[in-house]
Amino acid sequence: MRHRWVAKSKLGAAAVGLAITAAACAAPGASGPAGSGGEQVVQTAVPGATCTFDKYNGKGVPKLDLKNATVGFAQSEKEANPFRIAETQSIKDEAAKLGIKLLTTNAESDLNKEISDIKGMIDQGAQALIVSPLNSEGLDPALDYAKEKNVPIMTIDRFLTTKKACTDYIGWVGSDFVEQGKRAFDALSAATGDECNLAVLLGAAGVNVTNDRQKGFEDQMAAKSSKMKVIAKQAADYERAKGQTVTAQLIQANPEINCIYAHNDEMALGAVAALKDAGKKAGDVKILTIDGTKGAVQGIVDGWISGVIESNPRFGPLAFKALGDFYGGAGVPEKTIISDKEYTKDNAAAELANAY
Repeated sequence: MRHRWVAKSKLGAAAVGLAITAAACAAPGASGPAGSGGEQVVQTAVPGATCTFDKYNGKGVPKLDLKNATVGFAQSEKEANPFRIAETQSIKDEAAKLGIKLLTTNAESDLNKEISDIKGMIDQGAQALIVSPLNSEGLDPALDYAKEKNVPIMTIDRFLTTKKACTDYIGWVGSDFVEQGKRAFDALSAATGDECNLAVLLGAAGVNVTNDRQKGFEDQMAAKSSKMKVIAKQAADYERAKGQTVTAQLIQANPEINCIYAHNDEMALGAVAALKDAGKKAGDVKILTIDGTKGAVQGIVDGWISGVIESNPRFGPLAFKALGDFYGGAGVPEKTIISDKEYTKDNAAAELANAY
């Protein structure tokens, strides 16, 4: 049976966690294309924060029938990363399923290009947008342009911190990244007996994902009075090559390191490569990572990775449902949390086909 893990939202004292299933939810055990199928989510309903068309319409946004509309999707990073491949494919699959005309762009990790991409899709006739922000701040010129042109934006994955829901964008769908960090600590603690010399591979600076995954890990570490010793923390920007370089430097300077917390799978797989180059054997250094790519789950099967907390990239069904609810009158919560599974040595082989 395919397990579904529902993360508890920590996004506000007034939040109410409501488990729902997206209409396009794949059947348990299904292992379709990486981008296909919705997932069970926890929808965070904050009183007064639901964005409806009527609340947003003061800016002159025209009412749309999505089936006759043109929607644009702005991807932030090059699709060499499996997460981004699955994310984009999920958007494309759902648009095709609903018969919606879709424009797509890829900023290739360039903030100025993402701003230009968003403006360009609006100029090409996009009437609504789904945006995966590169950074949590800095997209203001694009958001302001969309607002000026009466084009509403639904955001996914990274959360915008400089603009307001229902004023500058409709809402947001993503993971509870703080909760991911807490679960990552718990899994690494269990794998190491809570005693190890830890190196942390941080994600990119200026991104809420990085801050939240580290905060969750450190908060849980303090709450559990952990005996882990933090030897080093260094950014590797979510990239495999940098993960390999940084890990090689860290273990050379600190040979006592015997556990690693990586903010994503690409950095973790880079760390595995560095450990192999250094003559380490599988299991010598315990690695806990976040994402859920096939490469990392295979790493569990092979013994190089101790566990993976999933960060679900299949936003398509939820993003288009949000747009439909916005135009249809049901309204969109400010924040919707997608569920994230967990891969362990006990389920990795069976779940490998369901990784992305």
